[in-house]
Amino acid sequence: MMNFDFSTVNWSDVSSATGETLQMMLFSVLFTFLVGLPLGVLLYLTGRTDSTVGKIVYSILSFIVNVLRSVPFVILMIAIIPITRIVVGTSIGVEGTIPPLVIAAAPFFARLVETSLREVDRGVIEAAQAMGASTWQIVYKVLLPEAMPGLIAGTTITAVTLVSYTAMSGLIGGGGLGDLAIRYGYHRYEIEMMIVAIVIMVILVQVLQWIGDAFVRRYTRK
Repeated sequence: MMNFDFSTVNWSDVSSATGETLQMMLFSVLFTFLVGLPLGVLLYLTGRTDSTVGKIVYSILSFIVNVLRSVPFVILMIAIIPITRIVVGTSIGVEGTIPPLVIAAAPFFARLVETSLREVDRGVIEAAQAMGASTWQIVYKVLLPEAMPGLIAGTTITAVTLVSYTAMSGLIGGGGLGDLAIRYGYHRYEIEMMIVAIVIMVILVQVLQWIGDAFVRRYTRK
C-alpha cells in the first residue's frame, strides 16, 4: 500500500502551472476558433459547389486538413519548432506552445464546423436563396445561427482536446500542468505532485464540458 504525503506538494508551483495551462488553453481556443471557423465554412461552401475551381479548392483544403489531423501532436510540435521560433521567438513556455496547439486543433475544429453546417436543414437555405440572399448573408444569417448548438459542442470538444494537448507540451518544456507532472512525477518520483496535476486537469475538463453543455441547451431550439 502506497502512502501519499500531500504536505510535500509545492502549491506555489501548482498554482503557477495551472495558470500557464489556462493561458495556453484560452489563447489556443481563441485562435483555433478564429482560424477554424472560416476554414470550416470554406470547406462547407466549396464542398457543395458544382464549379471546377470550387472542387479543386475543396480537394486541396481537405487534403491539408487531413494531413494535419493525422500527425500526432507531439510529433507535430517537434517538427514545427523552427516555425514556432520564427513566429513567437521561442519554442518553449506558454508562447512557444500556442502555435503548435492552434495548428493541431484548427483543422480538427474546421471539420467539426463543416459537419455542423451540413446538418442545417436544406429547406431553410433554399428559402433564403429564394429571397435573394447572398452567399455571405446565408452564411451569417442562416447557416451559423442554425448550426449554433453544433458549433458550441464542437468548440467544447476542441477545448477539452486542447487540455490534453497542453499536457503533452510538457515533454518539450511547454510549461503548465503537463510539465509539472513530468518534472516532479516522472523525473523526481513525486507521485503526489502528479496526482494533483491529474486531478486539476480532470476538474478543468469537467468544468469546460459543463459550460459547453449549458450553452448547447440554451441555444438548442425546442
